[in-house]
Amino acid sequence: MRYQYYLFDLDGTLTDSGRGITNSVKYALAKYNIMNPEMDTLLKFVGPPLADSFQKYYGLSVCESKQAIQYYREYYTAGGMFENEVYEGIPELLKRLKEAGKTLIVATSKPEDYAKQILEHFDLARYFDCIAGASMDETRVNKDEVIAYALSQCELPEKSQIVMIGDREHDVLGAKKNGLASIGVLFGFGDREELEAAGADYIVETPEEIAAI
Repeated sequence: MRYQYYLFDLDGTLTDSGRGITNSVKYALAKYNIMNPEMDTLLKFVGPPLADSFQKYYGLSVCESKQAIQYYREYYTAGGMFENEVYEGIPELLKRLKEAGKTLIVATSKPEDYAKQILEHFDLARYFDCIAGASMDETRVNKDEVIAYALSQCELPEKSQIVMIGDREHDVLGAKKNGLASIGVLFGFGDREELEAAGADYIVETPEEIAAI
């Protein structure tokens, strides 16, 4: 394996966070009298920055989307973040990579504090040397910004030794913008067409295939 440093997305890559995120979005939308939203649309909120999704899918203004994020966080911090489960095979993958001497890092558009709580809750934090996430004030939220922050905070060296792993186009495009290779995973919320269009260097169907790369 030629990569020494593995950057992992969180939602849709390490854990299946769909239920907690969609319930939090539904809670926020109800504040705007948007009731019974379609699940297919709600699932599109998993991964991308929340403000972008509230504006794109429900026509909220910039100001409204900022308030919607606050409503979202009311539900999420009350327990929504733990309406979540670790994907089968992920603990084994992380253990295998650590035992092989690899450096594992989380790079997520979820606020960093939430990411740390979730990883601790599911006993995954111990595998990671660094957990890098978005800022609570939304000044650092796009994936390319989070990845750049991770590279800086974790003092990572030669980029040719680093690979970004995620389930959505944002992970792949963010990696490209930072000069990194990427692995797209199909067990999350993206699909092959999306990952191929974004230009993923590899696409895998299972966590085991990541170790093979």
